[in-house]
Amino acid sequence: MQERAKATRRSLLEAAAQLFAEQGYAATSVNDISARSGRTSGAVYFHYTSKEGIAVAVVEDRFATWPQLAARYGDETVTPLERLVALSYDIAHALTQDPMARAGARLWTERTVIKAPVPDPFALWTAATTRLLAEARAAGHVYEGVRPARAARALVPAFFGLCILTEALEGATALDDRLTDWWHLTLPSLRPQPSPGNPALHCPTGPWRGFPPSAFSTGRR
Repeated sequence: MQERAKATRRSLLEAAAQLFAEQGYAATSVNDISARSGRTSGAVYFHYTSKEGIAVAVVEDRFATWPQLAARYGDETVTPLERLVALSYDIAHALTQDPMARAGARLWTERTVIKAPVPDPFALWTAATTRLLAEARAAGHVYEGVRPARAARALVPAFFGLCILTEALEGATALDDRLTDWWHLTLPSLRPQPSPGNPALHCPTGPWRGFPPSAFSTGRR
């Protein structure tokens, strides 16, 4: 019975995520979720109590926690800035192709119409960016005047806005190119000034020049 209940909850969550991503929170009803999942509306209320409850569960499932995030930015064999760039491609890929992540993003933007507290989806992501920038500054790869926490609070929303607007204006297939353009603009403002003793650090050669498809081994595949 436990496994059966888990399967029911999962099917409801996935059906709701698809609908929220496609048509938004307000336009999706419990009956819609019931029909898409093939379960009864009673099953929806039994497992989630309300539409608000299932919306919060969708955000928590993928968008608010990014469960793979810690593993992605913990590989110390890759430099911190490379990990940060690779991570951004992973997240961008999820925002365009993962229904649960797409739904979470849309629900976050529509949170004012959801009568329940929607979890902050950026907390872990911002913490990861802060840590990577701090590591990069300690290694001399980032200008010493950069304040990691403040920089992370600027970079994360800017990245999210780039993903949303690029998909809306150009389509998801353009996202890699726009993200690469963004990093080529952003990274020079983070790096220290070139020095004769370490010129390679400041030149976008090797994986820095084209970012994808390798994404520095820890990013997209």
